[in-house]
Amino acid sequence: MTNASPAPRRGIARRPLLGLALLGACLPKARAADEMSAVLDPAARVETLYDDGEWCEGPVWAPALGGLVFSDVRRNRMMLIREGGGVEVFRDPSNNANGNAVDGQGRLITCEHRTSRVVRRERDGAITVLAERFDGGRLNSPNDAVVARDGTIWFTDPTFGITQAEEGTPRASEQKGRNVFRLAPDGTLSVATSNFVQPNGLALSPDERVLYVCESGAAGGEKAPSEIRAFDVADGRLSNERVFARVAKGVPDGVKVDTDGRVYAGTGDGVRIWSAAGRPLGHIPTEGPCANIAFGGPDGRRLFLCAGRRLLAVETKVRGAAVRT
Repeated sequence: MTNASPAPRRGIARRPLLGLALLGACLPKARAADEMSAVLDPAARVETLYDDGEWCEGPVWAPALGGLVFSDVRRNRMMLIREGGGVEVFRDPSNNANGNAVDGQGRLITCEHRTSRVVRRERDGAITVLAERFDGGRLNSPNDAVVARDGTIWFTDPTFGITQAEEGTPRASEQKGRNVFRLAPDGTLSVATSNFVQPNGLALSPDERVLYVCESGAAGGEKAPSEIRAFDVADGRLSNERVFARVAKGVPDGVKVDTDGRVYAGTGDGVRIWSAAGRPLGHIPTEGPCANIAFGGPDGRRLFLCAGRRLLAVETKVRGAAVRT
């Protein structure tokens, strides 16, 4: 479902990272600087690849589709930025699509707010519905997804798309909770955890033994901690729930992991970075909130940032885990 109508190309703007902020007051500055320098060159520059959005989310590197696909949720469309730099409309309307992922066959997995579905785009452009109902009712508004190597799809189902008219269609929830779901390779859908006020971004560790899930309930004024939780994953089940990291400004939205296990999250003031052990490492500032993020590019080392109406990018020294190149 590709719309061939081109969007105007925006000039690429480059700006410094405003001096990468080092976190973790308990760490010597030299050590913090060393750990961040392993991730980013201090002279790295942020590029603005697109600045004509309304609320950009869900970036994913999709080589089979020619580059980076992302959602402009509130404009009800999806965009494609080709490796060569061209920007075009990919799908319009998009059913207020939000999070995107790519499976092992290079097919695009998309969470749709308006239809309360998780869908897959086949190679010929056809759309296959993977999940839309559970326990007799429609899902809320699937938000983000991650695909494991065995084909399992983990996705979150908060209510943002049924409570915010600009992001979907307001209606009453038909679910007992706001769940993290597991969609097995055979199509079986089950609740992995219901312990969230509003589950949002999620990511797997490089060995897929840990699932990280963001709690974003505070974004809607609900009483909820702004934190990232971690779960052990074994035999398709989650266990040993614990707080991995807390966010001081805004809420954690999208989350990604690099091949060394570092965790990156979009927050109220940019991208926050933690070690695999949960130690704060640093901060890539953005003008306003940063929602979703994704690694990509030909070598998987480019970090893409959705920050309001903009899609930004910065070159890193690390490779994103599970990036298809």
